[in-house]
Amino acid sequence: MAAKGSTAEELDVDGVKVRLTSPDKVYFPKLGKKGTKRDLVDYYLTVAGGPMLAALKDRPTHLQRFPDGIEGEEIYQKRVPQRRPDYLETCQVTFPSGRTADALKVTHPSAIIWAAQMSTITFHPWQVRCPDTEHPDELRVDLDPQPGTGFAEAAAVAVDVLKPLLDDLGLIGYPKTSGGRGVHVFLRIKPDWDFIAVRRAGIALAREVERRAPEAVTTSWWKEERGKRIFIDYNQNARDRTFASAYSVRKTPIATVSTPLSWEDLRDADPDDYTMVTVPKLVADRDDPWADIDATAQSLKPLLEMVEADEERGLGDLPYPPSYPKMPGEPPRVQPSKKVAANWDEEGNPITGR
Repeated sequence: MAAKGSTAEELDVDGVKVRLTSPDKVYFPKLGKKGTKRDLVDYYLTVAGGPMLAALKDRPTHLQRFPDGIEGEEIYQKRVPQRRPDYLETCQVTFPSGRTADALKVTHPSAIIWAAQMSTITFHPWQVRCPDTEHPDELRVDLDPQPGTGFAEAAAVAVDVLKPLLDDLGLIGYPKTSGGRGVHVFLRIKPDWDFIAVRRAGIALAREVERRAPEAVTTSWWKEERGKRIFIDYNQNARDRTFASAYSVRKTPIATVSTPLSWEDLRDADPDDYTMVTVPKLVADRDDPWADIDATAQSLKPLLEMVEADEERGLGDLPYPPSYPKMPGEPPRVQPSKKVAANWDEEGNPITGR
């Protein structure tokens, strides 16, 4: 609830007027008076004009909103309201269902502050840039700890397995904390391939990481098969799958931030050290570890060659999320423990007529 006497304000965001209402409403109860809407907006003001704008620039972006704070209702907003300020821009995206929507297109810091005013805690950009929303310019690696593992294990896989593999392939990755227990690594790529090709490239990369560290890594879509390993969520490269952006605050009691790090800093990092209270000073005091991410758009050719090699081994596509239509070449979406062997042939296709 807004405190008595809380009034609306008008902020000047790089020449654009953005209205701020209920600045004293508490969004992060554990932080008390340091966890208000004003604190959230002040945080975004420190990063919106620099590294965060660079991460979101021209990307269609979904908004994870909490109008009553993180302990209240969550709204995952994919469409920008029809009634919106004139300074906002939009970009049409197409979902797996074929439906379209006008998503927020971030072009100016005012868009970030407007979203924060609308109770956005976390920004979720697509891996494309407008107007070409059919060809990703990012390949994203999601190192997702499973029960019994945590950030330390994810960071170890990133530094000791993924980074050397990328070096072998002549590719450059840029890591960040997820803001939770996981690690994200982004690769800037040429927008020459569609979502299907980029996802398959991500699968090939994940499979090779798994081959190099089978006791620590899994690519299994089915939770019952993952065990105490780091799951590489290859489906984060599918259409309409989004990550928390760099410098986004997360829905955690201490307002952790998804923070870009150097490979050297990642190994010994503690994700709880990066919050909306601490990150502004970090950004001011250090060189940006992602400063060169847009310098070179990389080719997917090394990874697509790995796709071909996997296919020669008999390793084809992997399951899509259940919300997607059946995709060409996709294996059956049947949980292993529920699969009756007699109903499937040797190639994994269902036997009809039974």
